[in-house]
Amino acid sequence: MDYVSALVPPVVMAAFFIGLVVTIVKSQGGANKAKEDAAVDAVLSRAETARQSTSRS
Repeated sequence: MDYVSALVPPVVMAAFFIGLVVTIVKSQGGANKAKEDAAVDAVLSRAETARQSTSRS
């Protein structure tokens, strides 16, 4: 029975990992994709502006 207790943790972790990947793939795109892309673009432009202003000082 030692082999069962040795195999359970990796099998459970693999199941959770597969569930995580499936959830991430399913959540890509959809109705909120444009809003999410706009939010990411805004954050990146703010970071770029902050980086440029600190490098000029």
